Amino acid sequence: MATSHSRALRDTEHRIFWLDQADAPLPRAPLEGGAEADLVVVGGGLTGLWTAIEAKNRDPAREVVVLEGERVAFGASGRNGGFCDASLTHGIENGMSRWPGEMPQLEQMGRRNLDEMEDFLDRTGIDAAWERTGTLSVATEEHQVGWVAEQVEKSRRFGWDSELLDRDAAQAVVHSPTYRAAARNRDATAMVDPARMAWGLAHAAEAAGVRVFEGTPVRNLSKTGAGVRVDCAGGAVNARRVVLATSAYPGLVRAIRRYVVPVYDYVLVTEPLTPEQRESIGWRGREGIGDSANQFHYYRQTRDDRILWGGYDAVYHFGNGLDARLEHRPETFEKLAEHFFATFPQLEGLRFTHRWAGAIDTCSRFCVTFGRALGGRAVYAVGFTGLGVGASRFGAQTALDLADHLDTERTRLKMVRSRPVPFPPEPLRYAGIELTRRALARADRHQGHRGPWLRALDRLGMGFDS
Repeated sequence: MATSHSRALRDTEHRIFWLDQADAPLPRAPLEGGAEADLVVVGGGLTGLWTAIEAKNRDPAREVVVLEGERVAFGASGRNGGFCDASLTHGIENGMSRWPGEMPQLEQMGRRNLDEMEDFLDRTGIDAAWERTGTLSVATEEHQVGWVAEQVEKSRRFGWDSELLDRDAAQAVVHSPTYRAAARNRDATAMVDPARMAWGLAHAAEAAGVRVFEGTPVRNLSKTGAGVRVDCAGGAVNARRVVLATSAYPGLVRAIRRYVVPVYDYVLVTEPLTPEQRESIGWRGREGIGDSANQFHYYRQTRDDRILWGGYDAVYHFGNGLDARLEHRPETFEKLAEHFFATFPQLEGLRFTHRWAGAIDTCSRFCVTFGRALGGRAVYAVGFTGLGVGASRFGAQTALDLADHLDTERTRLKMVRSRPVPFPPEPLRYAGIELTRRALARADRHQGHRGPWLRALDRLGMGFDS
């Protein structure tokens, strides 16, 4: 006999909700033949597009080319949950554990970055469904109540508008019987349609004179004279500098493959809620919500009153596996649906319309890492680990600083000058990640207690997350 969550999945299609829009742009032409440029950006996601825009802002005469192997927003930029967070460090706690002396500066820079993103979208008329709603970080187990209280204290310390909600207050805001408490942060996060943001940025880049090519996978980078030759499927570009914004996709330089692994994240989206269903869950503030477990869920409302529900499983495949077939994982979608109705039992009978998965560029320090290759002619910004929508602009500006050999506030940061602990080669990589996933699940089952393996990783400054 089918369960309620199985029935809810019955008519679901494997489609990415953000990209499944009637007014999605038509494909751009691929590169054919040769081209010359001052700067080539590899990757047509948010990081790459912000890099191109910033390059033109700094020097309108600079010839900038963006090379995207598929379509703009094809990767993580079009498959994420649409949370645009101010944090540049994957949260205050992670930043404090790594760069405590820089955190006041990093939080200030993150606030400024989020404000400037909002201003740019407004000035350029990009309709990205931007809503500065803030977030709720909810405790669904008693041992997590103290954790969300600590979140509030740390957020306030850095000037964010944050408050602690007890069980009754949290359930009054969002009507879920699973909530024990919540940290409400009103100003550090916006909800956004990430695909529409990327499409708008691509249009803004082209309006500034950037050439954007889709369907143009890059095969190889090599030194040539004082610059770089970028070999593509249909031709080549000779450029002075290259910025690599390739996210989880195979790195074109060896260092990226040491520091970044692709981790698959899975997402569901419901059909639009009726007015009665909307009323049954409250949630009038339209905050983005995440729970506090190691294996966490994130969820939010869309512009047309659906609920996007993702997270929990973070799946790594041996050998940095990347393949469209890995996006189909029925057991994970079943688990997500089951957890959805445990959180909102009053929505029994609601159906899911979209399911998808995508690879996240995960690194061991959980936030963007930078580096140079080819004698400084190529720069990379990768490893965002799931909070990259907002940090992508900071990553782009910093990568361009490095490519231009500038001494800036950003390039002087220890965060920028340091590197994450590299992942070991296979088969140790797969074994270590699997051991960590199981240890995180075990910690969730035992009131958050971190066993010997997780404590050892903490001491080494390593981790695994989506």
